[in-house]
Formats: sequence, C-alpha cells, structure tokens
Amino acid sequence: MALPTQLLPTTVVGSYPQPDWLLNRQMLSKIVPRTRMQELWRIPAEFLEQAQDDATVLAIRDMERAGIDIITDSEMRRGAAVELRDMQFLRANTSLPAKITLPGPFTMGQQAKNDFYKDDEEMAMDFAAAVNAEALDLQKAGADIIQLDEPWLRNDPEAAKRYAVKAINRALQGITVPTVVHLCFGYAAVVPGASKPTGYSFLPALAETIAQQISIEAAQPKLDLGVLKDLAGKKIMLGVLDLGDNNVETPELVAQRIRAGLKYVKAENLIPAPDCGMKYLAREIAFGKLKALADGAAIVRREIL
Repeated sequence: MALPTQLLPTTVVGSYPQPDWLLNRQMLSKIVPRTRMQELWRIPAEFLEQAQDDATVLAIRDMERAGIDIITDSEMRRGAAVELRDMQFLRANTSLPAKITLPGPFTMGQQAKNDFYKDDEEMAMDFAAAVNAEALDLQKAGADIIQLDEPWLRNDPEAAKRYAVKAINRALQGITVPTVVHLCFGYAAVVPGASKPTGYSFLPALAETIAQQISIEAAQPKLDLGVLKDLAGKKIMLGVLDLGDNNVETPELVAQRIRAGLKYVKAENLIPAPDCGMKYLAREIAFGKLKALADGAAIVRREIL
C-alpha cells in the first residue's frame, strides 16, 4: 500500500476506545493493563475473538469516517504475545495505509524483573531481538509503517543514554518500511497535565536511531517545540490533540497547533496525530477529536498549497 503523498498526513498513535459492550471501562479507568487481563472483558471466552474482530472493524471505520490518512488496528486486543493476526486482520479490513504498533525493547525491560540476565542492558537487547522477529513478520503481513512505543525512555534517562538507541536499532534491524519511535509522558487519564514536564530529557538522542519518524506528546504538556530542532533529520509525528481534555478541539485550534510545529519542522516532515493512545476516552469524544484532527490538517494544507 502506497503511503499518503499529500502534506501533513494524519494518523493515530495507537489505541482507540474499546466499546462498552466489549470491555469493562470502569475497571480500565483504574489501571494500565499490561497483559491480557481476562476480567476486563465482558464477552465469554468462546466469543471473545469474534467480538474483538467486530470492535476492531468499528474502530477502523471510525478512523476512515473521520478522515484519518494512516490507520491502526486500534489495539482492541492489545496484550497478546504476538500481533501477526492483528496485522493480517487490519490489512484485510482497510484499503488505506496501515500502521501497527509494538512495545519497544527499552520500555519492556523497564517493566520486567531481571532474574536471569547479567544486567538490564543484556535483557533489553534480548527483548530487542524478539521485537525484531515480530516486526519482520508484521512487515511480511502487509504493515506499511511499524511503530515502537517507548514511553519509559523518560523514566530512566541515564539507562536510556547507555543502551536505548542500541536496543531500538536492533529491534528495527532489517525493516524496510517506514518506522516510528513514540515517546510520551504517560496516558492523560493516569498522569495529569500538571505533572508533565514541558520537555524531554532524552529526545535529542533519538536522532541517532534508524527510525525515520519520532512521535511525541506535545498538546497536553504544552511542549516547548524548540526541541524539534534537535531532530532535523527525522519526520515528526506531532501530538496536536490534548487527551486530558474531554472537550473536542475545534479544527482551528488543531490548525494552530500544527502551525506551531511548522515553525521548526518542514511541512513534508510533519505528521499531525493525537498526543498518545485514545483508549481512555469515550468513543464519541475520540471520534470528534479525530475529525477535528483531519479537518485542522486540511485547513493548514490549503494554506500551504
């Protein structure tokens, strides 16, 4: 599938709200699920995969209706050991460019207890090899873009300086489709905006990764976009939707945030997106925000052209 050729193509970071009939959203609001927690699902085990398929199609159609250019599978069933079927299902259900997201090796290492490896770096590199094997399979299955989620780069910047770039590059070894590294300050539902800094301590080092794109949260923390000058060789997925605010942005507000990014990034290198995954939002709010994203990008696109 050919990637969009127009300026300012829009995408999502990863997740989209799961329907209330699929998931206990009240329980979700109190946790950040790390694995397949069976108690979260409202559907009996024998019907769960079919229900997740149906919910994934609904999310794909919402993204298409909103006018988003690059689609994900919405992470309706995120937590499985492998995502090959997720990618195959996504590819079969949209004709638009398809992006799949994977947890990054540094973040995986930060969340694991090491009882085997000589040190955390060795563990992260083994995670990187596993992520790479999966990414290669996803590429074969039709992924147009592969994204690594690395929100924990900000958690331990000293460890990140030692081996994060090395691990990320190992995870992306041999991948020929465009690749993304996403970092943020945490889900808005879990980490309030007042707790978020206005800059990333590790961001400049990501210039050394082989990923072509860097995805950053910018709207809620009101990020100082001057830091983007350190990533001049990369495309930037810029967060222009504040997921901590249940008010749906106007297209003009989204356009304003895109224009702010264009002060530091060329239009051909800017990809407007939400700050982070949208799973904690109500579906109608998430859809409204995505529609504003598409319409805001269209406003700026007309100004440029």
